[in-house]
Amino acid sequence: MKSPECVGTTVPSAEDGEIQGGTDLNQGLRRRRSSTAAAAESGVYGSEDKNEIEGGGGGLQSETELNKSGGEPSDGNPREERNDHKVANGGVGGGVDNTVTFEFAYRPSSPAHRRNKESPLSSDAIFKQSHAGLFNLCIVVLVAVNSRLIIENLMKYGLLMSAGFWFSSKSLRDWPLLMCCLSLPVFPLAAFLVEKLVQKKYITDPVAVTLHIIIMITVIFYPVLVILWCDSTFPSGVTLMLFACIVWLKLVSYAHSNHDMRALAKSLDKGDTPGTIYAYEVSFKSLAYFMVAPTLCYQLSYPRSPCIRKGWVVRQLIKLIIFTGLMGFIIEQYINPIVRNSQHPLQGNLLYAIERVLKLSVPNLYVWLCMFYCFFHLWLNILAELLRFGDREFYKDWWNAKTIDEYWRMWNMPVHKWMVRHLYFPCLRNGIPKGVAILIAFLVSAIFHELCIAVPCQIFKFWAFIGIMFQVPLVILTNFLQNKFRSSMVGNMVFWCFFSVFGQPMCVLLYYHDLMNSEGSES
Repeated sequence: MKSPECVGTTVPSAEDGEIQGGTDLNQGLRRRRSSTAAAAESGVYGSEDKNEIEGGGGGLQSETELNKSGGEPSDGNPREERNDHKVANGGVGGGVDNTVTFEFAYRPSSPAHRRNKESPLSSDAIFKQSHAGLFNLCIVVLVAVNSRLIIENLMKYGLLMSAGFWFSSKSLRDWPLLMCCLSLPVFPLAAFLVEKLVQKKYITDPVAVTLHIIIMITVIFYPVLVILWCDSTFPSGVTLMLFACIVWLKLVSYAHSNHDMRALAKSLDKGDTPGTIYAYEVSFKSLAYFMVAPTLCYQLSYPRSPCIRKGWVVRQLIKLIIFTGLMGFIIEQYINPIVRNSQHPLQGNLLYAIERVLKLSVPNLYVWLCMFYCFFHLWLNILAELLRFGDREFYKDWWNAKTIDEYWRMWNMPVHKWMVRHLYFPCLRNGIPKGVAILIAFLVSAIFHELCIAVPCQIFKFWAFIGIMFQVPLVILTNFLQNKFRSSMVGNMVFWCFFSVFGQPMCVLLYYHDLMNSEGSES
C-alpha cells in the first residue's frame, strides 16, 4: 500500500474558499483518497480513523466539505477534536502501528491555524471561560499569606487565648440576665391570652391592639433595664438583647397576622370575599412551635421535612464548635491587640487611623464571615432539622450583591421577610410612598442595631444607628453606579469596600475606644 503524498496540503482560500494548488494538488488528493479507501477495505483503520483520514488528516476537511462551508473548516467539531487528540497520542485503535498513523494523519505541512480564536483573558472571552484554576490559586495564596500572619502573630504575642474568653468569674454576676432571659416566654403567653380573649369576643379589637402594644414595649424595655442595672459582661448583654429583639419581632408578627386573619374572617362572613377558603384559629401549639422555629413570620402551618437526620445534625454541631473556636482565636489573637494598640479613629493622625482601620478590616471580615456561617447556616439549619422546618432559605447569594439594597434583601432572609410582610407593604397599603417606606425600614433596623450594641456597652453614641442609616445614601450611590456602568463588578466592589472593609472596622474601633474611655473615667 502506497502512502498518500499530499496529506494536509489543502488550504482554504481567504477569498472564495476553493482549494488552491492546481492540477498537482488535485491529483494528490485523488491518490490520497484511493489509498484511504484501500486501507479501509483491508481493515487497517477503524471507522474513526477512516473518517479522520478522509477529513484531511489532523483535523483537516476534505475538498467537498470545504466547498460546502465556504472555505472555512468547521468550528469546534467534537469528532474532529477527538481524532486529533487520538492521533497526537500515538494512533487510534485497530492495532495500527504508530508510525503508520502519524505518517497518514499529521504531516509537517498541515495547517496549525484553522479559525479565528480569542485569547482566554480577552474582554470577549473572559466570561466564557472557567476560572476554577485561578480560584484555587487564590485559595492557596490566601492560606499561605494567612499562615504566615498566624506564625508571625504567635511569635510576637504568644498564645493569647485563655479560659476567660469562654467563662470568667465576672460571668457569675450575670445571673440576673439569665433569669431575665428565662422569663421572656411569659410575653408570648400573654399575647396568646389576648388573642384567646378577642376570639371569644370578651374584648374588642382596639383593646387587643392596645394590650399587644403594652406587651411589645415591655418585652424590649425589661431587658434594657436589667442590663443597665447590672454590671454585666458584653457577650451576656448582647445575647440577652438579641433574644429580646427576636421575641419582639415574633410577637409583632403573631399579633399582626392574627389581626389580619380576623379581618379576613369578618369579610368572609359578610360575603365580601366570595369563593375564599379560609380558617381562623388561635392555637397554642402553633404559637409554641413558632416561638422556637427559625422564622420571624407567624402562620398556622409550615412546610415540614419528612424526618430528622441525626448524623447530619452531629456533623453540623461539630462544625459549629470548630468555627466558634476559630472566631475566638481571631478575636483574641488579632482584633484585641490591634484595637488596644490603636488611637481613636476620629482623633489624631488621619493616615494612622486609616492604617489601623485597614489592618483591622481583614480579621474583622473573617470574624463576620464566621459569624454568618455559624448562625445563618449551621445553627439555623440545625434548629430547622430538629424541628423538621422545611423552608431553609435563611440567606441567598448576598456575596454577589451588585447594590447595597440587594445585599440587605438577601443576607438575612428571616428579617427581610418580616420587613416586607409587616412593615414595607403595610406602609404601601396605607398610601406611604415607596421611598419613605424603605427609609422607615432602615430606621427600624438602625434602632434595633443600636439597642443590641449600645445597651450592652452602656454607651449611647449612636454609632450603630448612624452606620445603618448611612446605608441609605450608599443604596442611592450603588444603584446609580449599577445603572451607569451596567456592570455587576462595580457595584459588588463598592459593597465590599464600604460595608466590610471600612464600615465595620470603624464601628469596632469607635465602640472599643469609647468603652475604654468610659471605664477609665469611672475608675
